[in-house]
Amino acid sequence: MEEEKIRKLQQLEHNMQTLMMQRQSFQSQLLDIESAERELEKPQKEIYKIMGTIMVSISQKDIQSELTEKREILNLRVKSIEKQESSLKQESEKIKKEVLEKLKK
Repeated sequence: MEEEKIRKLQQLEHNMQTLMMQRQSFQSQLLDIESAERELEKPQKEIYKIMGTIMVSISQKDIQSELTEKREILNLRVKSIEKQESSLKQESEKIKKEVLEKLKK
């Protein structure tokens, strides 16, 4: 029984690491968006967007809308991951406690 709980605990730890890496990736993308938004505050003649292997001209209004939408989506993803991390952490702590209690006996 303890071996099963230890395996479950290892799986939970692995899942938490995966979620942490995803959250860090999303947070990095959010920093990129913030940087792009700061750059848009500067006066510019033309704005270009990279699409695949080419750059295309885009209006400031359109790019700001895209950045806002991406930021909102990424914030939702980060919040969702944080909830999952919290849930996994609670479950992990519960299993650790159970295993430690059994080992003390």
